[in-house]
Amino acid sequence: MAMASTAGGASRGMTREEKKVIFASSLGTVFEWYDFYLYGSLAAFIGATFFASYPEATRNIFALLAFAAGFLVRPFGALVFGRIGDLVGRKYTFLVTILIMGLSTFLVGLLPGSATWGIAAPVILIALRMLQGLALGGEYGGAATYVAEHAPDDKRGFYTSWIQTTATLGLFLSLIVILIVQGSMTKEMFAAWGWRIPFLLSFILLGISVWIRLSLNESPTFVRMKEEGKGSKAPLSEAFGQWKNAKIAILALLGLTAGQAVVWYSGQFYALFFLQNVLKVDARSVNIMIAIALALGTFGFILFGWLSDKIGRKPIIMAGLALAIVTYFPLFKALTWAANPALATAQQNTRATVTAAPGDCKFQFNPVGTAKFTTSCDIATSFLTRNSVPYDVVATAAPGTAATVKIGEETVTSYDAVAAGDKAAGLGKAFEKAVNIALHDGGYPLVRGAATVADQKLDAFIAANPEVTLDAAAIRAGEKKTIPLDQAVKDKVLTAEEAAGATEITAYSIPAAGAFTMVAAADQVNWPMVIAILFVLVIYVTMVYGPIAAILVEMFPTRIRYTGMSLPYHIGNGWFGGLLPATVFAMSAARGDIYYGLWYPIAIAAMSLIIGTLFVKDTLGTDLHAKD
Repeated sequence: MAMASTAGGASRGMTREEKKVIFASSLGTVFEWYDFYLYGSLAAFIGATFFASYPEATRNIFALLAFAAGFLVRPFGALVFGRIGDLVGRKYTFLVTILIMGLSTFLVGLLPGSATWGIAAPVILIALRMLQGLALGGEYGGAATYVAEHAPDDKRGFYTSWIQTTATLGLFLSLIVILIVQGSMTKEMFAAWGWRIPFLLSFILLGISVWIRLSLNESPTFVRMKEEGKGSKAPLSEAFGQWKNAKIAILALLGLTAGQAVVWYSGQFYALFFLQNVLKVDARSVNIMIAIALALGTFGFILFGWLSDKIGRKPIIMAGLALAIVTYFPLFKALTWAANPALATAQQNTRATVTAAPGDCKFQFNPVGTAKFTTSCDIATSFLTRNSVPYDVVATAAPGTAATVKIGEETVTSYDAVAAGDKAAGLGKAFEKAVNIALHDGGYPLVRGAATVADQKLDAFIAANPEVTLDAAAIRAGEKKTIPLDQAVKDKVLTAEEAAGATEITAYSIPAAGAFTMVAAADQVNWPMVIAILFVLVIYVTMVYGPIAAILVEMFPTRIRYTGMSLPYHIGNGWFGGLLPATVFAMSAARGDIYYGLWYPIAIAAMSLIIGTLFVKDTLGTDLHAKD
């Protein structure tokens, strides 16, 4: 297709107005992503403030709604605001989305917890969260369309690539703000009220973004279309009810955004999850390493956006997908050796065997954290997966027989949580302790913390933990502490009934006798290598994401562009990408291999590579006005 000039003309420098357009759109979108990421990063503190006091069934409902707001609601926001953007205009629509997003985020920082407002607090929180999801669904399409329609045809990839930096910069900004706030106070202060500060700071960003956006003009391409009377009266039905346009949306989803989404989530979010939850690196170190990799790699968005103006959008996106497909397994295995070599060595030398009855093992897909897997096999495999232990499942046990876990020469029997009834909690502690001792003996990097034991329970504790070889007389003769009864009950040191009316109790802190924790020793984490691997993963992200806005904008005519591009983008990123962590965990648990779940992003990326290569046309040189 010959290069043609639109609103901005071709082969010229960037004007002051165009720089302002890019800056305003990018700044606002950074802010939107910053708001969106805060909830995920601070979910534990939010849960403790708003949900902890409610029964499990109620917490599960709230978890489901929060998940829906975070991912499933986004495509509906794309439909709502995409339609408005094609009817009313780009500028005012994505001005509205930023106001909704910003005010919702600010109000989360002010909202009293359930201890003060009762059930109204979590209900309002979920409502605000849903508003955030809807607003985000409309923001990206508006910003990308607005910038693209101001850009010269031969620089559209470069111009829109600035928008593509915003999701990464939003994540980066949220990590930095959280780290600074955490570093300025104690853990207790941050858990009590400090987590609210990043939400409250968003009001400053909101004010700046709104002020700048109010000074912008409407997209020249949209204005020209309206003047010529070519606007759509029904963008939704035209975009998705007519096969010629619906076909484009389907190809955009399956041939581009689905693959882009899983590479994006794998390279940023899942890498963070993998380091922290699978490799057991402490959260602060993980945040710092991810932030460094993002800072180093963000230039790639601009580079590949610029390059897409030279060689095309499609070749770069397809190359990014292909590289991810080929290298994910070696990269994540290298990440294990770099971040936790002791764990990698143990995985290589010690593998568990789970022997279970046929049908006792389920596929543990649990995207919102509310499903319960209670069979003896599921309890065993879930525990091993959470502790990054490879295992084989042998379905040869007799029906009705509890699953067993064999590690080295040790065999530990699991339990069925439903059949165990009230005894399930005690059986669970005994099972986990026995497996952890076997894993520790097998070389896994487990450390055992101190145990706080009430004097009344000391003898029973020693009898229950013969492996620690404790002496009751020596402990009682040593250092002791006095704990108020309410604190002892809260910390589960002693129940009120066991205290027999006492207002305070005597307790002992016994080193290396408490709960086991899998760790990555700080002195063994190879920071340069971890950051280098993360950097490579971020580069893949920039390859698939840098040119995506330009190609999506150029695929649709002006009259339905906002609507048409927004929906496949948010289905791809909200659903294919958003379900990635839960899908990867379930696949890894089913196979007993921490890397097996990587087949999910690889398979989706391969689908997009094939469909994109065969059916998606490159859009380099498209005249946006001519598409009308």
